[in-house]
Amino acid sequence: MISTVTTTTVTTVTLFGITALLGLAAVLMLISYLVAKEMLSASSSQRLQMISRRLNIAIVPLLLVFAAIIGDKIVEAL
Repeated sequence: MISTVTTTTVTTVTLFGITALLGLAAVLMLISYLVAKEMLSASSSQRLQMISRRLNIAIVPLLLVFAAIIGDKIVEAL
């Protein structure tokens, strides 16, 4: 049982790469936060606009992660 789980885990990590999965999750979160920010900022409610401004706390670090991913892909291609 343990050897099956270990083999499956190693295969999954090798096949997809844990960094690729984390990068994909970060990019999907960034896209969803940007969409939410845009929709909230279009509202006339002050409360929703305040939430829109607070989303920058999560968006800025995700933009840095996105830039690092793109930089890594460019270096890898060269």
